[in-house]
Amino acid sequence: MLRQEKAEKVAQLQEMFQQSGACFVTDYQGLNVSDLTVLRKNLRKNNVRLIVAKNTLFRVAAKNAGVTGLDDYFQGPSAVAFAVDDPSVAARILYDSYREKQLPRFKVFVVEGQIHQADEIKMLAELPPRMVLLAQVVAAIESPLTSLVGTLDGFFRELIGVIDALEEKRKSEAA
Repeated sequence: MLRQEKAEKVAQLQEMFQQSGACFVTDYQGLNVSDLTVLRKNLRKNNVRLIVAKNTLFRVAAKNAGVTGLDDYFQGPSAVAFAVDDPSVAARILYDSYREKQLPRFKVFVVEGQIHQADEIKMLAELPPRMVLLAQVVAAIESPLTSLVGTLDGFFRELIGVIDALEEKRKSEAA
């Protein structure tokens, strides 16, 4: 690879490290071409890119992007999955592939600047998607308010019923 090509590749990888909310460093050794193609296709559908490059290029790009602590993990065959949107979706796809074929093997992953060890991937993969989590938070906040409104509505409905009954009683006494 020429020096200019390396510089362009490092710049491209650096941009991906900066733009992604999460990156997953994996060892893809043992995956055949068709398995790797299927994995890439599944990831791409969910706005995740799986990149295979030289470890030195990954190291330089991560360092330039401000992602520290990954140098020790760029050993042997390495691929990095960059998740732009929801890290749990990428984790789920990679983890499902791992459960099915025991590949790719996870080395480490970074979410929002925090480095996590490979054994923590299962917890992230089992999280619901971001939109579902947000809906659950909204429901948790809305539920007590809905109960309060229902209680107040019942109270006022009963109060109005009592007032109407008193009015009817006074009309009947006046007549």
